[in-house]
Formats: sequence, structure tokens, C-alpha cells
Amino acid sequence: MMVAMRNEGASFGGLSHKLISPRARVILLAFIYFYLLLIAGAFGNVVVSTAVGLKAAPMAWLFLTIGGILAGQMIYKWRKDIILTTVVTVLIALFGIYLGTILPSDQVLGASIASSRPVWAVVAFVFCYFAAVLPIWRFALPINYVASYIVFLGLFFGIIGIFTLHPDFTLPATTDFSIKIGPLWPILFVTIACGSISGWHSIVSSSGTARQLENELDARPVGGGVMFVEMMLAIFALIIAGTIYASPVEYSAAIKLGPAAIFAAGVSKFLGALGMPADIGRSYGSVMMIVLAITIMQLVVRFMRVATSELLSDISPVFRNPHVGTFIASVLGILLVLSGWWQYLWVLFGGANQLMASLALMLITVWLMSEGKSYAWTFYPMIFMFVTTVAALLYTSWNLLQKVFAGGVQGEAFVGNLLMGLVGFFLVICALILGYEGFKAFNRFRTLKGQGAPAKA
Repeated sequence: MMVAMRNEGASFGGLSHKLISPRARVILLAFIYFYLLLIAGAFGNVVVSTAVGLKAAPMAWLFLTIGGILAGQMIYKWRKDIILTTVVTVLIALFGIYLGTILPSDQVLGASIASSRPVWAVVAFVFCYFAAVLPIWRFALPINYVASYIVFLGLFFGIIGIFTLHPDFTLPATTDFSIKIGPLWPILFVTIACGSISGWHSIVSSSGTARQLENELDARPVGGGVMFVEMMLAIFALIIAGTIYASPVEYSAAIKLGPAAIFAAGVSKFLGALGMPADIGRSYGSVMMIVLAITIMQLVVRFMRVATSELLSDISPVFRNPHVGTFIASVLGILLVLSGWWQYLWVLFGGANQLMASLALMLITVWLMSEGKSYAWTFYPMIFMFVTTVAALLYTSWNLLQKVFAGGVQGEAFVGNLLMGLVGFFLVICALILGYEGFKAFNRFRTLKGQGAPAKA
């Protein structure tokens, strides 16, 4: 965030071009595009599975969208007071959560449509399409603003519910060094619980947040604050997973229904400790899941549109058209969700996300060197994250491809393992090239410093 603010709000691509090399910019943009596609598939599945599995969720999602669009109109067109706008629009969203319990999607749309994954996949990416092409104040920003209150309120009162119930953990405190998805190192470090480091937050803070802050002094509370809240959300989800079922066997049965169902059940239990009816609590939990996933998805599609323009606009000016890049991103996202390949990419996505974080640390380190500042505090964490995440991607990709080479999978599983394994190796190759370019940049700035020349030269 700070590096971007000091460089006129430059994106990852612009920063890599300026600080490392022109080739680094192209490689990084290619890495980012496939990384974003993994996010679109992973979180697209969360949205679709939640809409299909929790029939109260679509109505809550609809009213959240209505409240968000109204918030944009009230703030930017009608110039209404922000407090009045917030109260009105958040109440609309909360009413939608209640309405979802009495008008579930299978009653409104019919069982076949309400349970159709293709229908909800198209709805999700049409939503993201509008978020990507409309002015940000019209759709994406106000919807995210209203949605943030839903998440904050659910998290705040859910935590109070935890202290009220004081539940015991029923899952074991420890596991073996290696479990089904891999060994403790490197897999533990690529779980999606971004309380300390995150590639996604790095992308958003550089090309998004840095252009919105009025003062550099706001960077610390905003950047640090969002990571703190992310950490609290991760702990909240961990407590839900570890306490709401009577035994590991019961948890194993519940996990087959998907993470959305478990999260909604946990929110219902802890909000129920404060007097909220169970069905409304489940509806609240389901809309929290959709909010967390869809707000990421709409930004992903927007960033993919920008990456398409930066990568391909030199080939043809048609790629500068925002509708073209957005359409391509949406189609690829729908294909990934409906194909079923998403189930092979969660750990792959985790590795890619945290590898992106190590590349962010690389950019920060090079910038610190260029400014003549101390850089050890970002250099050594970068080395650890880079080695760890490359190892995680190699481990995951090899496991996926090994199933293909061994002939142990067929049909959809064959294609899914093959494609995701190849994407993983592609990301590793990109990362190694970027690491080499970064190493050359380190040496360049060291040489300039040793010669007594200004580092910025």
C-alpha cells in the first residue's frame, strides 16, 4: 500500500516494471491472471454451493444488492447523510436475511432452478460482470460497504456468543506431521487464513486501497486493521469447526455438505446463544459466506479485466474494451466452477496466494533498497515465503499429475488433475523467473550503493 502510494498508485505490474524489469512486468501479469482465475473458481464454487445448499441465501443476497445500489445512489447522487444511508441500507439487507427464512429460493423459483449449479454460476458472474464494468461508486463500492456491516455484526455478536456458551473443542488439538493433503511444512503455511500475510490483500492494497486513502498516515490503521479482522474471522471459523460437533466422526459427516453449511450452523449456534432463532441464524451465516466470497469475486473479475488489458492491448486494441476482458474472465470462471475442477485447486490456490505475498515482499524489498532504507526485515521473510510456497505448489502439482500418470483417475477427475497440475507448474516457472529478475535487481541496487551512487539511479 505504501509503495504504491509513493508511486502514484501503481499496480503490481507498474511497480515490477519500474523497480525490477520490463520482462518482470509481463511475467508477473501472467502469474496474476492465472492466480486470479484460481480465486474466481475457488470462491465461485463457495457462492454457488451456498446458494444451492442454503435456500435462504439467495433472497438475502438479492436484498443486499438492492441495499448496496441504493446506498450508492443516496451517497453520490442524492447527497444524503452517511449515517442515514447506512441505517436504511443495512436494515434492508437485514430484512432480506429474515425474508429468506420465510421465502426460500425453492419456494420462489422452484426446486429445479433453486438447486441448479449452472443457474447460480451464471447469476454470480453476471453480478461480477456489472461490478467490473460499472463505475465503482455505482455498484461494487456501495454493495461492499453495506456487506461489511453484515460481516462485522455477525462476527462481533458471534464472538460474544462464543464467550457466552464457552464451548469445548471436540476435534483433536494436534494431528500427525502429515495428513491427507500433505505435510505440516509447507502445507500449513498456505492455508487460507490471511491474518499475517496475503497475496490477495497485497494486490488490493496496491491497485485499490492506495488510490483511495487521503493520507499516508491512514495506511497503518487500514492495512493493519484489515489483517487483524481477517485473523479474527479465521479464528472464528476455526472455533466453529472445532466446537459445534460432538465428535470428529460427526464433523467428517458434516464436511461433506460443504464449508458453507458448517459455517452457517456455527453462526446459528453462537447467535442463538444471544436469542436469535436458529433458522434466521443459519440464514445470517449463509449470507456472510456469500458476502465474503462474492465481494472477492467481483474484485477478481475487475482485476482480471485490467490484467487482460495490460497483457494483450498491444496485440489488439479490442482488449482495452472493459466488456471484452470482463466477458473473458466471466466465461473462464463459469467454466472452472461448472467443470468441477475447483475441487482440485483449493490447496493450489493457497500456494498461489501466499506465493503472491512473497512476490509482494520482493517488490517492497527492492523499493526499500532503491530508497536507501533498511530492507532486511522484508528480505528474510520473503526468502522463507518464496521457498515455502514454491515447495507447496510443486508438492501439490506433482500429486495432481501423479494421479494422471498412474492412471488412477478418469473423466472429469483426469482433466481436472491434469489442468490444475499444469497451472501449478506454470505458476512455479513464473515465480522462478521473477525470483531471478528480482535477484538481478537486488544486485543492481547493491552495486549502486557500493559505488556511492544514488540508489534511485
